Amino acid sequence: MTSHSEKKANWEPLKEFTRKVFEKAGLPPEDAELEADALVWANLRGVDSHGILRIPWYVENIDKGIMNPNPDIQVEMETPATAVISADHALGPVVTVLAMNRAVEKAKNVGIGWVLIRNTTHQGALGYYPQIAVNNNMAGAIFVCSPPNMAPHGARVAGVANNPLAISVPSKRHRPLLLDMATSVVAGGKLFLAIDKGVPIPEGWALGENGKPTTDPRHTTALLPLGGPKGSGLALMCECLASVMLGNPLLEPALQGKEIVPVKEEKKTEVIGVRPQYVQRNVQNSVVAAIDISKFTDVDEYKEHIDNLIDVLKALPKADGVDEIFVPGEPEWRIYDDRFQNGIPLPEGTIANLRSVADRFGVALPCNL
Repeated sequence: MTSHSEKKANWEPLKEFTRKVFEKAGLPPEDAELEADALVWANLRGVDSHGILRIPWYVENIDKGIMNPNPDIQVEMETPATAVISADHALGPVVTVLAMNRAVEKAKNVGIGWVLIRNTTHQGALGYYPQIAVNNNMAGAIFVCSPPNMAPHGARVAGVANNPLAISVPSKRHRPLLLDMATSVVAGGKLFLAIDKGVPIPEGWALGENGKPTTDPRHTTALLPLGGPKGSGLALMCECLASVMLGNPLLEPALQGKEIVPVKEEKKTEVIGVRPQYVQRNVQNSVVAAIDISKFTDVDEYKEHIDNLIDVLKALPKADGVDEIFVPGEPEWRIYDDRFQNGIPLPEGTIANLRSVADRFGVALPCNL
Protein backbone atom coordinates (compact mmCIF):
# COMPACT_ATOMS: atom_id res chain seq x y z
CA MET A 1 0.00 0.00 0.00
CA THR A 2 1.24 3.48 -0.86
CA SER A 3 1.20 5.93 2.06
CA HIS A 4 -0.15 9.48 1.80
CA SER A 5 3.44 10.75 1.56
CA GLU A 6 4.24 8.56 -1.44
CA LYS A 7 3.28 8.63 -5.11
CA LYS A 8 3.40 5.84 -7.64
CA ALA A 9 5.08 6.08 -11.02
CA ASN A 10 5.20 3.57 -13.84
CA TRP A 11 8.60 2.03 -14.36
CA GLU A 12 8.93 2.90 -18.05
CA PRO A 13 8.77 6.70 -17.69
CA LEU A 14 11.01 6.44 -14.61
CA LYS A 15 13.59 4.56 -16.63
CA GLU A 16 13.34 7.06 -19.50
CA PHE A 17 13.79 9.95 -17.06
CA THR A 18 16.82 8.25 -15.52
CA ARG A 19 18.38 7.55 -18.91
CA LYS A 20 18.00 11.17 -20.00
CA VAL A 21 19.52 12.46 -16.74
CA PHE A 22 22.63 10.32 -17.13
CA GLU A 23 23.03 11.34 -20.76
CA LYS A 24 22.85 14.98 -19.67
CA ALA A 25 25.42 14.16 -16.96
CA GLY A 26 27.86 13.04 -19.64
CA LEU A 27 27.41 9.27 -20.06
CA PRO A 28 27.33 7.80 -23.57
CA PRO A 29 23.77 6.75 -24.54
CA GLU A 30 24.40 3.02 -24.13
CA ASP A 31 25.91 3.52 -20.67
CA ALA A 32 23.07 5.83 -19.61
CA GLU A 33 20.59 3.15 -20.71
CA LEU A 34 22.44 0.51 -18.68
CA GLU A 35 22.58 2.72 -15.57
CA ALA A 36 18.86 3.44 -15.84
CA ASP A 37 18.02 -0.24 -16.26
CA ALA A 38 20.02 -1.25 -13.19
CA LEU A 39 18.50 1.43 -10.94
CA VAL A 40 14.89 0.89 -11.98
CA TRP A 41 15.34 -2.90 -11.74
CA ALA A 42 16.21 -2.37 -8.07
CA ASN A 43 13.05 -0.30 -7.53
CA LEU A 44 10.93 -2.90 -9.28
CA ARG A 45 12.17 -5.54 -6.84
CA GLY A 46 11.48 -3.34 -3.83
CA VAL A 47 15.16 -2.58 -3.23
CA ASP A 48 14.44 1.16 -3.16
CA SER A 49 17.64 1.87 -1.24
CA HIS A 50 19.57 1.05 -4.43
CA GLY A 51 17.17 2.51 -6.95
CA ILE A 52 16.58 5.96 -8.38
CA LEU A 53 16.98 7.70 -5.02
CA ARG A 54 20.70 7.30 -5.81
CA ILE A 55 20.51 9.58 -8.87
CA PRO A 56 21.30 12.88 -7.08
CA TRP A 57 24.23 11.26 -5.27
CA TYR A 58 25.59 9.79 -8.52
CA VAL A 59 25.30 13.16 -10.26
CA GLU A 60 27.11 14.83 -7.35
CA ASN A 61 29.90 12.25 -7.59
CA ILE A 62 30.20 12.83 -11.34
CA ASP A 63 30.48 16.57 -10.65
CA LYS A 64 33.28 15.94 -8.14
CA GLY A 65 35.20 13.64 -10.46
CA ILE A 66 34.67 10.64 -8.18
CA MET A 67 32.55 8.82 -10.78
CA ASN A 68 33.87 8.91 -14.35
CA PRO A 69 31.16 9.16 -17.04
CA ASN A 70 33.67 8.35 -19.81
CA PRO A 71 36.12 5.84 -18.31
CA ASP A 72 39.06 4.22 -20.06
CA ILE A 73 38.26 0.64 -19.00
CA GLN A 74 41.22 -1.69 -19.52
CA VAL A 75 41.75 -5.45 -19.24
CA GLU A 76 45.11 -5.53 -17.44
CA MET A 77 45.70 -9.27 -17.07
CA GLU A 78 43.94 -12.29 -18.50
CA THR A 79 44.04 -16.10 -18.54
CA PRO A 80 41.48 -18.55 -19.97
CA ALA A 81 39.61 -18.49 -16.64
CA THR A 82 40.49 -15.13 -15.08
CA ALA A 83 40.82 -11.44 -15.81
CA VAL A 84 41.69 -8.20 -14.05
CA ILE A 85 39.79 -5.15 -15.26
CA SER A 86 40.77 -1.59 -14.35
CA ALA A 87 37.55 0.43 -14.23
CA ASP A 88 38.97 3.98 -14.20
CA HIS A 89 36.25 4.91 -11.69
CA ALA A 90 33.44 3.97 -14.05
CA LEU A 91 29.88 3.98 -12.78
CA GLY A 92 29.41 0.51 -11.36
CA PRO A 93 26.91 -1.04 -13.79
CA VAL A 94 28.96 0.02 -16.83
CA VAL A 95 32.03 -1.98 -15.90
CA THR A 96 30.31 -4.75 -13.91
CA VAL A 97 28.08 -5.86 -16.78
CA LEU A 98 31.15 -5.92 -19.00
CA ALA A 99 33.00 -8.01 -16.41
CA MET A 100 30.15 -10.49 -15.95
CA ASN A 101 29.77 -10.94 -19.69
CA ARG A 102 33.50 -11.69 -19.87
CA ALA A 103 33.17 -14.16 -16.99
CA VAL A 104 30.33 -15.91 -18.84
CA GLU A 105 32.42 -16.23 -22.00
CA LYS A 106 35.31 -17.70 -20.03
CA ALA A 107 32.97 -20.14 -18.27
CA LYS A 108 31.68 -21.35 -21.65
CA ASN A 109 35.25 -22.23 -22.60
CA VAL A 110 36.79 -23.59 -19.40
CA GLY A 111 33.89 -24.00 -16.95
CA ILE A 112 34.46 -20.96 -14.77
CA GLY A 113 35.12 -17.26 -15.19
CA TRP A 114 36.61 -15.29 -12.29
CA VAL A 115 37.02 -11.58 -12.99
CA LEU A 116 38.37 -8.93 -10.59
CA ILE A 117 37.49 -5.26 -11.02
CA ARG A 118 39.79 -2.55 -9.67
CA ASN A 119 38.60 0.99 -8.87
CA THR A 120 34.96 0.87 -9.83
CA THR A 121 32.29 2.92 -8.06
CA HIS A 122 28.91 2.09 -6.53
CA GLN A 123 27.45 -0.92 -8.32
CA GLY A 124 23.83 -0.66 -7.19
CA ALA A 125 21.75 -3.74 -6.40
CA LEU A 126 24.18 -6.62 -6.83
CA GLY A 127 21.50 -9.14 -7.76
CA TYR A 128 21.35 -7.47 -11.16
CA TYR A 129 24.64 -9.02 -12.28
CA PRO A 130 24.37 -12.77 -11.48
CA GLN A 131 21.19 -12.77 -13.59
CA ILE A 132 23.42 -12.37 -16.64
CA ALA A 133 24.99 -15.74 -15.80
CA VAL A 134 21.61 -17.30 -14.99
CA ASN A 135 20.28 -16.21 -18.39
CA ASN A 136 23.14 -18.27 -19.86
CA ASN A 137 22.26 -21.38 -17.83
CA MET A 138 25.05 -20.68 -15.37
CA ALA A 139 25.44 -19.89 -11.71
CA GLY A 140 26.59 -16.34 -11.03
CA ALA A 141 28.16 -14.60 -8.06
CA ILE A 142 29.53 -11.20 -7.13
CA PHE A 143 30.95 -9.51 -4.05
CA VAL A 144 32.18 -5.98 -3.44
CA CYS A 145 34.81 -4.30 -1.27
CA SER A 146 34.98 -0.65 -0.21
CA PRO A 147 36.67 1.51 2.45
CA PRO A 148 35.54 1.01 6.06
CA ASN A 149 31.94 1.82 6.93
CA MET A 150 31.10 -1.05 9.34
CA ALA A 151 32.32 -1.78 12.86
CA PRO A 152 34.01 -5.17 13.21
CA HIS A 153 32.45 -7.29 15.93
CA GLY A 154 33.63 -5.89 19.25
CA ALA A 155 34.67 -2.47 17.89
CA ARG A 156 32.85 0.82 18.25
CA VAL A 157 34.27 2.42 15.10
CA ALA A 158 34.34 1.49 11.42
CA GLY A 159 37.11 -0.96 10.50
CA VAL A 160 35.73 -3.12 7.69
CA ALA A 161 33.26 -2.56 4.85
CA ASN A 162 29.75 -3.97 4.79
CA ASN A 163 30.74 -5.86 1.63
CA PRO A 164 27.58 -6.86 -0.26
CA LEU A 165 27.36 -10.13 -2.16
CA ALA A 166 24.90 -11.85 -4.48
CA ILE A 167 24.59 -15.43 -5.76
CA SER A 168 22.01 -16.73 -8.21
CA VAL A 169 21.25 -20.10 -9.80
CA PRO A 170 18.70 -21.03 -12.48
CA SER A 171 15.56 -23.12 -12.10
CA LYS A 172 12.82 -24.24 -14.47
CA ARG A 173 9.33 -23.85 -12.93
CA HIS A 174 10.31 -21.27 -10.32
CA ARG A 175 12.09 -17.94 -10.54
CA PRO A 176 15.88 -18.18 -10.10
CA LEU A 177 17.15 -18.39 -6.56
CA LEU A 178 18.77 -15.04 -5.83
CA LEU A 179 20.57 -14.24 -2.59
CA ASP A 180 21.43 -10.53 -2.44
CA MET A 181 22.70 -9.28 0.92
CA ALA A 182 25.19 -7.11 2.72
CA THR A 183 27.45 -8.31 5.50
CA SER A 184 25.91 -5.60 7.70
CA VAL A 185 22.53 -5.94 9.42
CA VAL A 186 21.10 -3.80 6.60
CA ALA A 187 22.58 -2.19 3.52
CA GLY A 188 23.84 1.34 3.93
CA GLY A 189 21.28 2.52 1.38
CA LYS A 190 18.54 1.76 3.91
CA LEU A 191 19.78 4.81 5.82
CA PHE A 192 19.32 6.97 2.71
CA LEU A 193 15.81 5.62 2.29
CA ALA A 194 14.97 6.36 5.94
CA ILE A 195 16.17 9.94 5.43
CA ASP A 196 13.98 10.33 2.34
CA LYS A 197 11.01 8.94 4.26
CA GLY A 198 11.75 11.05 7.33
CA VAL A 199 11.69 8.06 9.68
CA PRO A 200 14.10 6.75 12.34
CA ILE A 201 16.03 3.52 11.88
CA PRO A 202 15.67 0.58 14.28
CA GLU A 203 18.24 0.25 17.03
CA GLY A 204 20.81 -2.35 16.07
CA TRP A 205 21.41 -1.09 12.54
CA ALA A 206 24.17 1.42 13.17
CA LEU A 207 26.33 3.27 15.66
CA GLY A 208 26.29 7.02 16.23
CA GLU A 209 28.52 9.45 18.05
CA ASN A 210 30.98 7.91 20.54
CA GLY A 211 30.19 4.46 19.16
CA LYS A 212 26.78 4.33 20.82
CA PRO A 213 23.70 2.80 19.13
CA THR A 214 21.60 5.32 17.24
CA THR A 215 18.19 5.52 15.58
CA ASP A 216 19.00 8.72 13.66
CA PRO A 217 19.91 7.88 10.04
CA ARG A 218 21.46 11.33 9.56
CA HIS A 219 24.06 10.88 12.28
CA THR A 220 25.51 7.39 11.91
CA THR A 221 29.21 6.64 12.16
CA ALA A 222 29.32 2.90 11.40
CA LEU A 223 26.99 0.13 10.31
CA LEU A 224 26.76 -3.01 12.45
CA PRO A 225 27.69 -6.47 11.13
CA LEU A 226 25.17 -9.20 10.42
CA GLY A 227 25.57 -12.03 12.89
CA GLY A 228 28.32 -10.28 14.85
CA PRO A 229 31.67 -11.97 14.17
CA LYS A 230 30.24 -13.88 11.19
CA GLY A 231 29.33 -10.77 9.23
CA SER A 232 32.51 -8.88 10.00
CA GLY A 233 34.64 -11.97 9.40
CA LEU A 234 33.05 -12.56 5.99
CA ALA A 235 33.61 -8.90 5.11
CA LEU A 236 37.29 -9.15 6.01
CA MET A 237 37.79 -12.24 3.85
CA CYS A 238 36.11 -10.52 0.88
CA GLU A 239 38.74 -7.77 1.17
CA CYS A 240 41.46 -10.44 1.11
CA LEU A 241 40.06 -12.09 -2.04
CA ALA A 242 39.40 -8.87 -3.96
CA SER A 243 41.20 -5.69 -2.92
CA VAL A 244 44.37 -7.28 -1.55
CA MET A 245 44.44 -9.77 -4.43
CA LEU A 246 44.36 -6.80 -6.80
CA GLY A 247 47.19 -5.04 -5.00
CA ASN A 248 44.69 -2.29 -4.28
CA PRO A 249 43.85 -2.64 -0.56
CA LEU A 250 41.12 -0.39 0.80
CA LEU A 251 40.90 -1.22 4.51
CA GLU A 252 44.59 -1.22 5.43
CA PRO A 253 45.51 2.25 4.12
CA ALA A 254 42.27 3.80 5.39
CA LEU A 255 42.89 2.51 8.90
CA GLN A 256 46.52 3.67 8.70
CA GLY A 257 45.31 7.16 7.79
CA LYS A 258 46.73 7.17 4.27
CA GLU A 259 45.33 8.72 1.12
CA ILE A 260 43.92 5.80 -0.88
CA VAL A 261 41.90 7.19 -3.77
CA PRO A 262 42.92 10.31 -5.70
CA VAL A 263 40.07 12.23 -7.32
CA LYS A 264 39.86 15.44 -9.35
CA GLU A 265 38.50 17.47 -6.46
CA GLU A 266 39.77 16.01 -3.23
CA LYS A 267 37.52 16.49 -0.25
CA LYS A 268 38.89 15.98 3.21
CA THR A 269 36.74 13.46 5.05
CA GLU A 270 37.05 11.38 8.16
CA VAL A 271 36.77 7.66 8.72
CA ILE A 272 35.31 7.38 12.18
CA GLY A 273 37.90 6.41 14.75
CA VAL A 274 40.81 7.23 12.47
CA ARG A 275 42.60 10.56 12.13
CA PRO A 276 41.27 12.81 9.30
CA GLN A 277 42.45 11.76 5.86
CA TYR A 278 41.62 11.78 2.19
CA VAL A 279 39.25 8.86 1.59
CA GLN A 280 36.50 8.29 -0.96
CA ARG A 281 34.11 5.75 0.52
CA ASN A 282 32.29 4.85 -2.68
CA VAL A 283 35.32 3.62 -4.67
CA GLN A 284 35.18 -0.16 -4.79
CA ASN A 285 36.91 -3.34 -5.89
CA SER A 286 34.84 -6.32 -6.91
CA VAL A 287 34.83 -9.98 -7.92
CA VAL A 288 32.35 -11.39 -10.43
CA ALA A 289 32.15 -15.07 -11.27
CA ALA A 290 30.24 -17.38 -13.59
CA ILE A 291 30.11 -21.18 -13.41
CA ASP A 292 28.97 -23.22 -16.42
CA ILE A 293 26.66 -25.85 -14.95
CA SER A 294 26.92 -28.00 -18.09
CA LYS A 295 30.59 -28.63 -17.36
CA PHE A 296 29.56 -30.46 -14.17
CA THR A 297 26.09 -31.92 -14.71
CA ASP A 298 23.07 -31.89 -17.01
CA VAL A 299 21.54 -28.40 -16.98
CA ASP A 300 17.92 -29.56 -17.15
CA GLU A 301 18.45 -32.00 -14.30
CA TYR A 302 20.13 -29.27 -12.27
CA LYS A 303 17.17 -26.94 -12.76
CA GLU A 304 14.73 -29.69 -11.81
CA HIS A 305 16.67 -30.33 -8.61
CA ILE A 306 16.55 -26.60 -7.76
CA ASP A 307 12.78 -26.58 -8.38
CA ASN A 308 12.32 -29.64 -6.19
CA LEU A 309 14.50 -28.13 -3.47
CA ILE A 310 12.37 -24.99 -3.46
CA ASP A 311 9.19 -27.06 -3.25
CA VAL A 312 10.31 -29.18 -0.31
CA LEU A 313 11.65 -26.20 1.60
CA LYS A 314 8.38 -24.31 1.22
CA ALA A 315 6.45 -27.41 2.33
CA LEU A 316 8.29 -27.70 5.66
CA PRO A 317 6.24 -27.29 8.85
CA LYS A 318 5.96 -23.59 9.64
CA ALA A 319 6.98 -21.94 12.88
CA ASP A 320 4.30 -20.28 14.98
CA GLY A 321 3.11 -17.05 13.40
CA VAL A 322 4.65 -17.82 9.99
CA ASP A 323 2.28 -17.93 7.03
CA GLU A 324 4.77 -18.91 4.35
CA ILE A 325 8.39 -20.01 4.04
CA PHE A 326 10.31 -17.97 1.47
CA VAL A 327 13.46 -18.84 -0.47
CA PRO A 328 16.10 -16.24 -1.43
CA GLY A 329 14.77 -13.70 -3.89
CA GLU A 330 11.14 -14.83 -3.71
CA PRO A 331 9.70 -11.80 -1.85
CA GLU A 332 11.47 -9.45 -4.26
CA TRP A 333 10.19 -11.30 -7.34
CA ARG A 334 6.64 -10.90 -6.03
CA ILE A 335 7.18 -7.19 -5.50
CA TYR A 336 8.60 -7.03 -9.02
CA ASP A 337 5.44 -8.52 -10.50
CA ASP A 338 3.25 -6.04 -8.61
CA ARG A 339 5.31 -2.96 -9.36
CA PHE A 340 5.80 -3.90 -13.00
CA GLN A 341 2.02 -3.77 -13.41
CA ASN A 342 0.97 -1.20 -10.82
CA GLY A 343 3.84 1.25 -10.48
CA ILE A 344 6.72 2.04 -8.13
CA PRO A 345 5.95 3.98 -4.91
CA LEU A 346 8.33 6.87 -4.24
CA PRO A 347 8.53 8.81 -0.96
CA GLU A 348 8.16 12.57 -1.07
CA GLY A 349 11.81 13.08 -0.08
CA THR A 350 13.00 11.08 -3.09
CA ILE A 351 10.67 12.97 -5.43
CA ALA A 352 11.92 16.33 -4.13
CA ASN A 353 15.54 15.30 -4.75
CA LEU A 354 14.71 14.05 -8.24
CA ARG A 355 12.87 17.29 -8.99
CA SER A 356 16.05 19.21 -8.25
CA VAL A 357 17.99 17.05 -10.71
CA ALA A 358 15.22 17.40 -13.29
CA ASP A 359 15.34 21.18 -13.01
CA ARG A 360 19.11 21.26 -13.37
CA PHE A 361 19.19 19.18 -16.56
CA GLY A 362 15.89 20.29 -18.05
CA VAL A 363 14.52 16.74 -18.03
CA ALA A 364 10.83 16.33 -17.21
CA LEU A 365 9.83 14.05 -14.35
CA PRO A 366 7.08 11.52 -15.05
CA CYS A 367 3.86 13.51 -15.26
CA ASN A 368 2.32 12.48 -11.92
CA LEU A 369 5.39 13.30 -9.77
